[in-house]
Amino acid sequence: MSNESFYVTTPIYYVNDKPHIGHAYTTMLADMLARTHRLLGHDTWFLTGTDEHGQKVQEAAAARGVPAQQHVDEFVQRFEELWKRLEITHDDFIRTTEPRHTRVVQAILQDLYDRGEIYQDEYDGLYDVRSETFITERDLPEGCTLDNLPDHVKPIRETNYFFRMGKYQQWLIDYIQENPGFIQPDFRRNETLGFLRKPLEDLCISRPKSRLAWGIELPFDANFVTYVWFDALVNYISAVGYQSDETQFARRWPCQVHLIGKDILTTHTVYWPTMLKAMGVEMPKCIFAHGWWLSGRDKMSKSSGNVVNPLEYADRFGVDALRYFLMAEMTLGQDAAFTEDVFVKRYNSDLANDLGNLTSRVLKMVHTHSEAAVPAPSDGILQDPDAANLWKVVNAAVEGMTAQIEAMRPDLGLADVMTAVREANKYIGLRAPWKQAKEEDKQTLFDTLYMALEALRVCSALLYPVMPAKMKALRHMIGAGEGEPGPEHLRTFGVLPAGTPLIEGEGLFPRVQVKKTEPQAPAPKATKKAENVKEISEIGFEDFGKLDLRTATITAAEKVEGADKLLRLQLDVGGAPRQIVAGIAQHYAPEDVIGKTIVIVANLKPAVIRGVESQGMLLAATQGKRLTLITTAGEMDSGARVG
Repeated sequence: MSNESFYVTTPIYYVNDKPHIGHAYTTMLADMLARTHRLLGHDTWFLTGTDEHGQKVQEAAAARGVPAQQHVDEFVQRFEELWKRLEITHDDFIRTTEPRHTRVVQAILQDLYDRGEIYQDEYDGLYDVRSETFITERDLPEGCTLDNLPDHVKPIRETNYFFRMGKYQQWLIDYIQENPGFIQPDFRRNETLGFLRKPLEDLCISRPKSRLAWGIELPFDANFVTYVWFDALVNYISAVGYQSDETQFARRWPCQVHLIGKDILTTHTVYWPTMLKAMGVEMPKCIFAHGWWLSGRDKMSKSSGNVVNPLEYADRFGVDALRYFLMAEMTLGQDAAFTEDVFVKRYNSDLANDLGNLTSRVLKMVHTHSEAAVPAPSDGILQDPDAANLWKVVNAAVEGMTAQIEAMRPDLGLADVMTAVREANKYIGLRAPWKQAKEEDKQTLFDTLYMALEALRVCSALLYPVMPAKMKALRHMIGAGEGEPGPEHLRTFGVLPAGTPLIEGEGLFPRVQVKKTEPQAPAPKATKKAENVKEISEIGFEDFGKLDLRTATITAAEKVEGADKLLRLQLDVGGAPRQIVAGIAQHYAPEDVIGKTIVIVANLKPAVIRGVESQGMLLAATQGKRLTLITTAGEMDSGARVG
């Protein structure tokens, strides 16, 4: 076992939610990272769990006519059962209703209160029941005002307790800038820094029991319970021994990776670090925000009815196929499309055609020509150029997977492994063992088959963290044993003992038939119009009124990888962060646009461009080959309406 430690967490999931593809993806990603670090011999700890307090839980329990604790005890089983089904190997599952967590939260609150980090004050403003947060007028949905509030937003005036979060604003800015790996990917770091450009307010960390009784009671005032986010974030340290087991805490903390969805970036990159700073606890190494799974080009949402049920795909295609697709398809940090067509194409290409075909053809030849046992290789097997090249590619896969996991690019690591699988298929084609089998001397055939088996052994070990059940079956079939693979033989050739019996097995990945769709008529070709168009199509005022044009300040900019014309822009739109992709890279360098206040179409449906989500469109004027951004003439706050 290596001295290196690896502690990875998922967010704790809201117990009222029905588990969906977002929950499944984050948890399978954490599981894959944990399994890979175990494979590499690292001291690994993987935490997940459920967030069980708050107003919505209280209301749901009341609607069912059951106590809140009974409600969460029943609903938490949906997550526990799904993680078993998806082969999740968490070392701990924490629930925020557990005494071990409650004790730590109350100890932290008492300490911060005693040191003046928490104070009492009156709040007079708006409260969003849906998100259980206090909001400002600028946070209201489009078309809503103080005189026309949505049903889930209520005016409220009440006494509460506040955490002095604002005092740590400059410290947090400095820490983020001095530690570039703290928030990843880079554009999420810039998004947080953009959020911190405006004054950071203190955080309300209580709710009066007269309004909300289901929560952790404040130790210094029994009339209040703890705000659900202050409670929930503490799970990352309460689960590993903070203030209860100093040895365990020293062994596990700081956490190497907090995995989160991009929708909870602010709570994890602003609330959590300032809380830890006030507590005097070391910062986590990295907070990594991954993107969303889209249904085609649209975000999945319950209201749209396009949320993917992970169990449905696990039942149809197998758990391991689902795990592989999710890990291989998404570039961490970016959004990715989940459609059945994309799923089936990757399944058939990588798993059925490449890995499945290699396994079946090698095993068939061994069973037929080597008495169903690992053949004995010759002493100079690696002196053959074809064999030496294959082993070189396999070793490159080991190095690539190790490096890409460290870089949080599992998709690239898996691509390296599949390159080795394809190289093994190519090797079989070059060596033509079906022809070698006709020769009197079978040693050349045995060398070919042994080389292919060794490539399968290493590739199956590298793929084990992603597809544990299928790779366990494969390793059993090729005589590599039934236990989990370890780090000791990843780079070693000649591990499979000659004469080891091979096991008959069914095809690992049966090919899936792609549903046929009716051919669509080609779109009409666009015709080039004259540059100075005199005839302009007229629209009604009601059509123009559908556009929501807003000012936006560019806080960060960078080129989109692999696209010469595209810039990824991070924007501040009235205090709300937003990202757009714009085809202006041939006219503006990234550093030239930072700080500009531009005009955007704010209500344009999000689209994915070159794998990057774009949440709107900027306005620009073009004439010939010239392009100029539409900007404000004088100082104007971001988020102002244009029109």
